[in-house]
Amino acid sequence: MTFLDLPEPIVNASGTFDAIAARRAFGDALLERFPFAAFVTKTVTLAPRQGNAPPRLYELPGGLLNSIGLPNKGLDGFLAHDLPQLAELPVPLIVNVMGHTHEELERLVATVGERDEVTALELNVSCPNVKTGLTFGADPGELGRLLDAVRPRTTKPLIVKLTPNTASPADVAQAAEEHGADAVSLINTLRGFAPHPHRKGESWLGAGTGGVSGPAVRAIALAQVAEVRARIRLFIIGMGGVQCGRHADDLLRAGADLVGVGTESFRDPLAGERIRRELRALRPDRSTVPG
Repeated sequence: MTFLDLPEPIVNASGTFDAIAARRAFGDALLERFPFAAFVTKTVTLAPRQGNAPPRLYELPGGLLNSIGLPNKGLDGFLAHDLPQLAELPVPLIVNVMGHTHEELERLVATVGERDEVTALELNVSCPNVKTGLTFGADPGELGRLLDAVRPRTTKPLIVKLTPNTASPADVAQAAEEHGADAVSLINTLRGFAPHPHRKGESWLGAGTGGVSGPAVRAIALAQVAEVRARIRLFIIGMGGVQCGRHADDLLRAGADLVGVGTESFRDPLAGERIRRELRALRPDRSTVPG
């Protein structure tokens, strides 16, 4: 079992599976066949966000470039409208939060953390689509100061979502461990640019740049998970380009304790369930969750 007490090691990557929309589409059958062992929400910010200007997506030969920009209802809207629906899911709930300042994140962590429906919190300090997303996550000192501020605000497990867009993810992971985090998750998307097909020098994406995900980042995810595992003893949620059980097994062997499925869910909404089955077949004589 894990520190989240999960019987299976497959979860979703934040922002890649809309459980509320999926339930509208598939009804209560979704609850009977939920594809993940825990559900990680889209990022919640203090104030509502509309997200980035369109276009927001650009397909790549080996993945996806997205510039969604964290649209959400804000803290009050999440608590009033989304949380009651997400609480009906048959799995533990992990709420992903992001703030522009220590004070914003302190309020988010304290307010969300006091809700019984919430099992753990994930701190988004790495999103490359919002300018302030790198402020805390790219620098070990900044992350340490942030955790010193927010760790006393909740007794719930804190997961730090690391950015790959830094010189040393392992340095940042070590700061997370030293300043009270319970786990880290990696990798988030890598910064990318999509040239406009008809306007020289301009971007196709409304926000200019976006985050690359999918099969193209899998080798990077494996390298960074192994690098971080060599440095820390914290629980690791590994993700990046997972399309099948073999890819999940590779991340577990690299040092991850859980595996997040992201871009593959856009193509196959039940990818998490399929990958879980494939992983079980690869590990028939032992638990799929590392001990």
